[in-house]
Parts: sequence; C-alpha cells; structure tokens
Amino acid sequence: MSENFPFNKLNREAGEKKLAEETFNRVTLSFYKYVIIPDPNELRNTLFFNWEKLQVLGRIYLATEGINAQLSVPEHCFDQFRKELDEISFFKGVPFKVAVEEPSFSFYKLTIKVRKQIVADGLSINDYDITNVGQHLNAKQWNEAINDGAIVVDMRNHYESEIGHFKNAILPDAETFREELPMVEKMLEGKEDENILLYCTGGIRCEKASAYLKHKGFKSINQLYGGIINYVHEVNENGLENKFIGKNFVFDDRLAERVSDEIISSCHQCGKPCDNHTNCKNLHCNLLFLQCEECKNKYQNCCSTPCIEIINLTEEEQKKWRSGRENKKMFHSHRKVNLKNKLK
Repeated sequence: MSENFPFNKLNREAGEKKLAEETFNRVTLSFYKYVIIPDPNELRNTLFFNWEKLQVLGRIYLATEGINAQLSVPEHCFDQFRKELDEISFFKGVPFKVAVEEPSFSFYKLTIKVRKQIVADGLSINDYDITNVGQHLNAKQWNEAINDGAIVVDMRNHYESEIGHFKNAILPDAETFREELPMVEKMLEGKEDENILLYCTGGIRCEKASAYLKHKGFKSINQLYGGIINYVHEVNENGLENKFIGKNFVFDDRLAERVSDEIISSCHQCGKPCDNHTNCKNLHCNLLFLQCEECKNKYQNCCSTPCIEIINLTEEEQKKWRSGRENKKMFHSHRKVNLKNKLK
C-alpha cells in the first residue's frame, strides 16, 4: 500500500473513547459486489475521504475484482451514505445486509485496504468464470429445498460453523476459503447431479464457490441470497421456520449475532457449553477461541499458560521477549487446538 494513502491513526483505546462520547445511533451493515474496478487504489482514497466526513467506521477490502465491506454508519448520515455510494457506477443499487442485532459498537475506526482479491481463493482470474454463479434462493425457497432433501454445505471456516450452522449441513474443517474450495469439491465427489445448497455469512464466499463448482461440473448449484444475515431477517419478517441453530459469526468486534437459543459448542478450556469467541489477551498470540466467563477470569483472557506468563511481564520484558526470533513460532493460528494441554 502506498505511503500516500490516507488512513485512520486511532488506536483501539482512543477509538473506543471517541465512540463512547457519541450522542447518536449507528447502523451496522455489510455489502459486497464482484465488479471489475480498473484502479482500486484511486477508488480507495475517494471512499476514505467521503466516508471519513460522514464518520463512517468499518473494515473494507478493495481489489480489481470488487469490494467487500463491513461498516458502521451514523443513523443520521445513512441516506447521504447511500446517495454517495449510488453515485459511483460500480456500486449503484448494491444491496445492504443490516445487522440482525443492533450493537452498541462494532468498529472503532475506518480501515480501507487494497488487496489482490476480496476473497482469497489462490486461483487465477482465468481459472473459472466468476460471473457464472449459482441460482440465488430466498429464505422460503431455501427452506423448501432443504425439505426436499438438498445437500447443504457451509462455505465458512470451522471456527464460524462451530458456534452456529444450518441443521444437517456439511461443515468442512477448513481454516481458510482457499483450502475450503478443493475440500468441498472432494466432499461432494459423485454428487455432481444432485441439488447443492451453499451458504455463508453474507453471500460473498458462496458467489465464488458456486462459480467454482459449476466450472467443475456440478449441475445444480444454489446459494442463499444475502447469506445468513439476510436469511434471519426474512425468517423474522415472514414468520418462516428458522433452520439455523446457534450463533452467526460476524467479522467485527461483536464476533457473533445470536440467531437461536441453542448453544451447540463448548468452551475450549473447560468443556462447558459456550459459544462466545475471544482473542487471547497476549497480542503476539491473539488466538481466536471459545472461552466461557469462568475461564476468562481464571486464565486472564488467555489461551495458555505461556500466554498468561507473557501478559504478566512488564512492558519492557514483553518487548524484549517479542524480539526473540525463536518466540515467533510459539503460537498458533485459528486451527483447532487442545487448549487444555496448553494450561499445564
């Protein structure tokens, strides 16, 4: 990213303090669109200046293939935000997915980044036709297809589906979308003629996955329009049966929205029913894992004994520890780990 790009320098503490002083409500929403953007760098600067003036917060990714945005917009600026977005030919009329729960805050600053892809799949733009996507189903059609015996596939990562998913869905044990595509293709081997239903949080990953599977010879590929977020709105508005159990993982500071009362997952440290994600307090680790309130207090918001030891060092000692090359390999990614063994 160019050093000339404008960016928000607020740290979390300053950002949260500024949010706490606001006297207006916000709307949390997301949207995406696959569209060829000739100069995402130039568009990035335009969006940043426009949205900063409107006090928009959020995390946005731009690429030559399109945009993926999660935002928090001041309620009184919402109409102006929509108007300005519609004035950009790429995004006119793009549908919004509004949060199911209205949070007190979801983002503390505005971040817009330019990437090679808005959803990394490890493939070339010439490997398959991203515009040849599956059929979009609304909530009613989705429920009917499930009742008719269609195969349901969760196109999210394992830590998302762990806390909530559609009943009887195939749940790939994937950490990234890049590794999930070939994994799902293999899991569906021999089912090329069957009715396949794909879903994700807001629809963006299913858009790519449906095009990929159609390219691989699957004949009946369908995707949930607007993802889980839109499904929940439609279910509530139209009095439909809710076939989603648990929480819907979201990519902001809330980490999840409750969809049903069932708790289908367990604390990674004690095994008690729990569907609350947390990030390890040791920032060098930052592991995302499930932790109940009791374990959060007991283990100081950490995932392991080494992390507890590190956060209790002085700032100078932590800085010295972080400079050690051997320590960079100590921690783990979002991959499932046995945290009970890490607390010995």
